[in-house]
Amino acid sequence: MSRFSLRSPNSPFAPVITGCVYFAAASFTVSISRFEGGLAFIWIANAFLMAELLTTRMSYWPRAVFACALASAVATALFGIGPAAAVPMAFINVSESLIVAAICRYFLKDDIVTGSVRPLVVFILALCGVADIVTGLAAASVASATTPVGFSASWLQWYAGHALGGLTCTPVVILLLQGEWSRWLRDTPRAVKIEALILLALFTLVTVHVFYWARYPMLFAPMLPLVLIAFRVGHVGAAASIVILAVIGGVATMSDTGPLMLIPLSTGERVLAFQFYLALSFLLSMPVAAELNGRRRLFQMLQESESRFRAIAEHSGDVVLNVNLAGVIEYASPSALEQMGCAPALLVGQGVTDLADARDREMVRAICQSALAHPGSVHQAEFRPLTALSDLDCCEMVSRAVVDERGQPVGVVSMIRDISRHKARQRALQQVAARDALTGADSRRAFLDKLDAEMLRAADGARSSLLLMDLDHFKSVNDRYGHGGGDRVLTGFVQAIQPELRDGDSIGRLGGEEFAILLVDCDRRAAAQLCDRLRQRLSAPIRVNDKDDAIAVTFSAGLVQLNGGSTRSAMLEAADRALYDAKHSGRNCLRQAA
Repeated sequence: MSRFSLRSPNSPFAPVITGCVYFAAASFTVSISRFEGGLAFIWIANAFLMAELLTTRMSYWPRAVFACALASAVATALFGIGPAAAVPMAFINVSESLIVAAICRYFLKDDIVTGSVRPLVVFILALCGVADIVTGLAAASVASATTPVGFSASWLQWYAGHALGGLTCTPVVILLLQGEWSRWLRDTPRAVKIEALILLALFTLVTVHVFYWARYPMLFAPMLPLVLIAFRVGHVGAAASIVILAVIGGVATMSDTGPLMLIPLSTGERVLAFQFYLALSFLLSMPVAAELNGRRRLFQMLQESESRFRAIAEHSGDVVLNVNLAGVIEYASPSALEQMGCAPALLVGQGVTDLADARDREMVRAICQSALAHPGSVHQAEFRPLTALSDLDCCEMVSRAVVDERGQPVGVVSMIRDISRHKARQRALQQVAARDALTGADSRRAFLDKLDAEMLRAADGARSSLLLMDLDHFKSVNDRYGHGGGDRVLTGFVQAIQPELRDGDSIGRLGGEEFAILLVDCDRRAAAQLCDRLRQRLSAPIRVNDKDDAIAVTFSAGLVQLNGGSTRSAMLEAADRALYDAKHSGRNCLRQAA
């Protein structure tokens, strides 16, 4: 759809000019087309008012409507069906334009009706499907009461004249008011202008031949150059062709000349028939021109998008890939050589999954399929690249579907970047977070994660144990030797214990002087024996300062064998109760949970 800026006439003379143009159009059409003493068979004044309302802000509407209502009343009184009908006909005329403008503004917001097919369809339905039906009933009631023409004939005259006049003239006037004609003359290359003039001259010659010289009815003849002009020149050329056809054909028909004279009808009926022919010509050319105009804008946007894409892809450190629906790479950016050690030309024609290690290929395929299934959303995954292509550890792929004009996916664009350093830093941070900074034991969170994993194994029948330990009289150590001495005791405690632990066992610091040991595949009995060995290792004093002061350390412990049918919290509480019993049993001992 074509966006345009709405006009906002601020001059006090603007409504006067609008009213004068409306009066001139209304007076002219009434004077030449009241063939049967009733309503005019041709009506283009409302086309001007509709175009004025559709191209201006709503703040200007009251002034424009009042000026045109006054002009309509004067024209009807002087040249139309008389003073008695002047006021009601003025109200009916401006109501038609207001209905069309209100419907188009509601459904199209600020879209110009000549920009693309949808706005044009909305305008046609608003005019022919709503406004002219409703206002035609009111106009026929007034006309049948003030003229010799009956209600049905009056309604048909109104509907035909207003609908056909509005269809053919409103888009032309909109183009004029929006400056499309002058813009086309200013921005169009000279060669295109010459081509347009030649085509319009050919169209004029064909139209003159059909309406003045041809011996046979050849109303179809102007259609070919009309469509050709719509294709080559666009909506401005199509509008110019409609004006040429209206002027030449209208003058000929009203002068009792041309192919319509072969139809045994009255002059008014021939005029209606010509307007119907003109409307069909409009419906043939303007939608085609509007669709081509939309496609030109789309093509221009695609060219701009392609230029931006190429600039980004060719100068980006990331690898950019275009992948078709079958998962085959159709384009690879130059950075593929630096990042993956493979020339882009060698990647084209290969499957995108071939870039990944065999273990991650299904995930890469799933990401591409997910992007195709959900166009508009971004899909991200990490994968291990094929070692034959690069020495990278890990890559990140961000994919999004490419869609056609119908919104259907036609492929995927993916960006691949090296995140090996990021993953290495992430692993280093995880390792730091998993270790107690003072003692080197597992942190509380890391130890609890290991306990959760072992609880799952216990649910499958593994026999493991949890040992909860607390240093005896640790507060007195801090009081006597300070926190530095206490830190040395904690560190020495862990260093003394670790040699007794097997692969898979873990020691964690839960807080302060409280530690926990996870003994994998170790039942109560074996865990109790380990506890005795730990006590023996701690019989050697631990240095607490640089003066060679050393103290012997003892601990109290609570032991529980993991129950896979229970929870982590329940196991910790059971071990904690056993530890509490050990502390109140004289310390330096082990108690097992019931």
